Amino acid sequence: QVQLVESGGGLVQPGGSLRLSCAASGSIFNIYAMGWYRQAPGKQRELVAQITSGDSTNYADSVKGRFTISRDNAKNTVYLQMNSLKPEDTAVYYCKISTVGTYYWGQGTQVTVSS
Repeated sequence: QVQLVESGGGLVQPGGSLRLSCAASGSIFNIYAMGWYRQAPGKQRELVAQITSGDSTNYADSVKGRFTISRDNAKNTVYLQMNSLKPEDTAVYYCKISTVGTYYWGQGTQVTVSS
């Protein structure tokens, strides 16, 4: 059974940084994309960043230049380095791993940006 475990969320002041990690356990084959999404209260879940098996990346306009997605294939782990955080980045962050035929979600980790 595949499980995604996220870590690294927390409370940070505006301008601060956090690094999220998402480690997949279990047997996962044919991964073609790994990504981070977020959902703020009262809003729909939105894509934050994604990295494909070919190392192509794409980012939401609101995080370009501040967030960086990376991955460690050997560990089936995806990371999100978040710098220059703003209050509007406050949300629950979810990782998603997409394979040929299915996808998996993590349980979410809270990120709160506040002074």
